[in-house]
Amino acid sequence: MESNCAANGPKLLVVGLDAGCLPVLEPLFEAGVTPTLHRLFETGSAGPLESQLPPWTASAWPTMYTGQNPGKHGVYDFLAFDGYDWDVVNASRVRARPIWELLSDAGHSSVVVNVPVTHPPQDFDGALIPGMTAPEEPPCHPTGILEEVIEACGDYRLYPQSGPEAEASIAGYERTIESRGDAFRYLLDRVEPDFGFLQFQVTDSVFHERPGDKRAIEAVYGAVDAELEATIREFDPANVLVVSDHGIGPVDGWEFRINEFLRARGDVVTKQGGEGMPTWSRAWQNDLLEGESAGEHDPSAFERAMNLAAKFGITTQRVASALEHLGLAEAVGKRVPNDMIRAASEQVDFPQSRAYCRSKSELGVRINLEGREPNGQVPTAEYEAYRRDLIDDLRAVETPDGEPMFEAVNAREAVFDGPQLEDAPDIVTVPADFDNAIEQGLDGAQFAEPWEPWNHKRTGVIAAAGVDLDETASLSGATIFDVAPTVCAFFDLPIDAAMDGEALPLVEPSPREAYPAYEPSPITATADAGVEQRLSDLGYL
Repeated sequence: MESNCAANGPKLLVVGLDAGCLPVLEPLFEAGVTPTLHRLFETGSAGPLESQLPPWTASAWPTMYTGQNPGKHGVYDFLAFDGYDWDVVNASRVRARPIWELLSDAGHSSVVVNVPVTHPPQDFDGALIPGMTAPEEPPCHPTGILEEVIEACGDYRLYPQSGPEAEASIAGYERTIESRGDAFRYLLDRVEPDFGFLQFQVTDSVFHERPGDKRAIEAVYGAVDAELEATIREFDPANVLVVSDHGIGPVDGWEFRINEFLRARGDVVTKQGGEGMPTWSRAWQNDLLEGESAGEHDPSAFERAMNLAAKFGITTQRVASALEHLGLAEAVGKRVPNDMIRAASEQVDFPQSRAYCRSKSELGVRINLEGREPNGQVPTAEYEAYRRDLIDDLRAVETPDGEPMFEAVNAREAVFDGPQLEDAPDIVTVPADFDNAIEQGLDGAQFAEPWEPWNHKRTGVIAAAGVDLDETASLSGATIFDVAPTVCAFFDLPIDAAMDGEALPLVEPSPREAYPAYEPSPITATADAGVEQRLSDLGYL
C-alpha cells in the first residue's frame, strides 16, 4: 500500500540487504532485474564492505547498528549461553547503544523496520518493527504500532509463509517483501523521520532455502527493488546508503565436523537420548523428518527401541539421509515423534566434555572450564596451556585435499575486545576463504561434502548516493564497523569513542567523544519455539 499523503522524506535512508554482495548483484544488474539498485550503484560510490567475525546475521547487524565489535555489544551468535543452558538472542542481549537511540538523544527521529536483533525495543523518538530473532507479532515501538500498520496496510509477517514447492516459496517471499515496503512507507508518512532504516532478510533466506535457484533469487531481488523504487518515488530521500551484513556464495570445499575432531582428540564425550545439543537433536532433526511432539521428552517403547538400534549404528541421521533419497522423509516423518529422533541421535555431552563446538555459526570452540561452567572439566591452572595446544592442533588440520582447513585459529582476545569478552567462545576459527564450513553435528567421519551448498562469505557490499554524500569518494577498505560512525558524522554528531570504525569519506568526519554509559534493558528470554524452528529451517541451528 502506498500512502495517499505527501510526506517529507528522511535525510538519510539506509537499506539493508542481508547477504548482499557484488557476485550476487552484478548478474542481476546485467539482467535488468534490479534497475533501482543498479542506478544507485552506478551513480553513487560503491564497493565491497568487509564483515566481522563471525559473518552471521545475529551478530553482524548489532555490530553494524552499534559500530562496536561483539566483545562490546555482547552478541556472538543466534544463541546465548548460560552454563549449558541457552536461549535465542534478542535486543536485551545487545549491551551497546543502537544508532537510532543515539540519534534520538540528539533530537533526530527514526523509523526502523525489520532490522535483526531489535526485539524488544527500547524507547526512542520514532518507530520500530523488529526483525529476525523476534517472534511473530512482537512488541514494537511505540506500543500498538504494528496493529496500526496491519490495519492500514494488511497482513504483516516477520517470517515468510512458504512451502516445499518453488511457487509457494517465491510467493511467500514476495508477499513478505511487499509488506516490508508497505509498513516502512506507512511509518515514514506517519513519523516523518530524519533517519530511515529498512532491512530485507529474504535476500539471505532464499540462498539457504533454495540454493542456486535463479528464478527464486531473481524474484526476491526484483521484489526488493520494486519496494525500494516505490519508497524513493514517494518520499524522495535526499541520501541513500545500501549496506549488507555479509556476503554469500557456494561452498566449494569441505565440511569439517569439529566435534568429531574433538572427540578423536579426547575432548568431546558423547551420549544418546536426552536433549544434548540445543536444537540440533530437537529442531534440526525434527525439521528433516517433520517429527511431532517437539520439545517433549517422555521415554517410550519407541525411544528405548531406537536407543537399542543406535548401539548398532542405526541412527536417525542415516535413516533421514536414506528417506531423503527415496523421497519418503515427509511421509514417514509425520509419524515419527521427536523422542524417537532424539533417542537415536548421538549428542555431545556438554557437562562431561572438556571442549566442544556449541554452535557452528559462532565459529568457535568453548572450553568447559572449572569454576566458570557448572561442571567444568578443565582446571583453571591448565586453561592457557590446554587452549594453546588446542589452537595448535586446529591450525594443523588439513582437508582431505591436503589444504589447510582454516585460514586462522586464534584465542578470542585476538579477535574481540570489550566488557562482554567473557561471553565469546574461547577459540575462534576462520574457515579458509569460507569455502570450507564447520558443522557441529556428529556423524562418524570428520570431513564430508558440505551439508549446505551455499553459505556466508566475509565480504558484503556498500553503495551511497545523495546530495549530501561525496559520490566520488573511494570506499576501498570499508568495513561493517564504519557504518554507524558514518551515520554519526552525516548528522554532525560526535562519533562515540567506543565505536570500532571510522566515518567513511562519503562525509566530513566528526570528532570522537565518550558518550554516557549505555543503560540497556534487563536481559529477557526469547523462549519462542517458532523462532527456533525458523532458525533451524535456515540451517543456523
